[in-house]
Amino acid sequence: MRRRSIYWNFLLGYVIYGVFGYLAISFFMPEVLTRYFEKKQAYALYQEATMIADTYASKLYTSEVSLESVKSQLDTFSAFSSAEIWILNPSGRMVLNSSLVLDVDDVIIVENFDTSSLAGNYYTTGTFFDYFEEEQLSVLAPITTENNYQINGYVVIHYPYSNIVQSYNDIQGFMFMIFAILLALSLIILLFFTFFVYIPLRRITIATEQYASGNYHYELQPESNDELGYLASILSYMAGEIARSEDDQKKFIANVSHDFRSPLTSIQGYLQAMLDGTIPPELHEKYIQIVLNETQRLTKLTNSLLQLNNLNTKGMLLERTDFDINAVIRNVAASFEGTCTQKDIRLQLILTGEELYVNADMEKIQQVLYNLLDNAIKFSHSHSKIQIEATEKKNKLYVSVKDYGIGIPKEELSLVWERFYKSDNSRGKDKKGTGLGLSITKEIIRSHGEHINVISTLGAGTEFVFTLPVAEEE
Repeated sequence: MRRRSIYWNFLLGYVIYGVFGYLAISFFMPEVLTRYFEKKQAYALYQEATMIADTYASKLYTSEVSLESVKSQLDTFSAFSSAEIWILNPSGRMVLNSSLVLDVDDVIIVENFDTSSLAGNYYTTGTFFDYFEEEQLSVLAPITTENNYQINGYVVIHYPYSNIVQSYNDIQGFMFMIFAILLALSLIILLFFTFFVYIPLRRITIATEQYASGNYHYELQPESNDELGYLASILSYMAGEIARSEDDQKKFIANVSHDFRSPLTSIQGYLQAMLDGTIPPELHEKYIQIVLNETQRLTKLTNSLLQLNNLNTKGMLLERTDFDINAVIRNVAASFEGTCTQKDIRLQLILTGEELYVNADMEKIQQVLYNLLDNAIKFSHSHSKIQIEATEKKNKLYVSVKDYGIGIPKEELSLVWERFYKSDNSRGKDKKGTGLGLSITKEIIRSHGEHINVISTLGAGTEFVFTLPVAEEE
């Protein structure tokens, strides 16, 4: 199914808003506003009719004023209100008409005049009992004399309904103008949405599609500091992490394959040579020892991989205890005594006090020291020294393993923690290494919530420093 863009949904909403706004002003509002103007005009005319009925008309029926005087007043009110004013008898006989010349001999009767048809309303619309040809708004006010509740007649005011329609038409044009302005302002909102929401969102969508298809190197540059810019940054960072993880995985598989293939090829070659007689029986013991060394190398590599995998497992448990780090350092140093003697390397221990207790996993810290010291010996020159120092500062123990060997190039310092990494300077010296020792070391220290750093100068030596929490005093 074809996906519909959110932009077109927003644009469709804008069009629907415009269409319904136009229809409302053209068809719905005329009825509402016409009724409003009708009631407003009817009420104003009724006020005027009531005033005439209570004054001039009532005095006319008590003979307090003359017919000519009342006619003159009605003409004035008629001209002011643009309406036709009548005085009618209850029978429908017209007494006065502001639009006609006063003539007592001219008798005009409004046929079928009946106020009961108004159903209690004070105004009606239409031709007023078929008297007019055009529609009128007609208001009636009863004429009563003082202390006499009998209706003597009616003041009737007729206002052309076309004037009411014209009033709405005048306002309708203004309403269309206001609506056009609102529509233009809404268009500005649409433009803002397009440039500041839709276009950045579209870029994010395209980038997401690229990432979903496996192109994690697609560049997504955030162009704003708002939520969309933050989302773009997060997606770009996530894609970079996935790409790096994928690259690391490929590199990991390649390195594992290489490190397994080399000893397996050696083992296969030596065994085949012994079987087909290429290697004579008197040399079998020598090459069997070589095969054994290669199998030990494979075993060491397998164990290191399993250990590194366990260290990376979330929720790894540490067997934390309080132990004497000085004793552990001495024991690890003692285990390398033979190797150091062969290379004429002197171990120098600089420890704080006879005993110094830390809180950590003793076996894993012992392995950290073993890996660091093993590395230091491998890459140290003969007739040199290695210094192991433990210093306490502010409830932290700083353990340093420093050699004066070949050192690490500056550009490779950040790479020494990567799995299977071996610097070019070390490849000739580290024949039996797996390239996993420092990765395991860093994971162990990190699992303790501590830090490990490396300082090195090419040709002058390398120093590794890690921290441990000092045990609380009992």
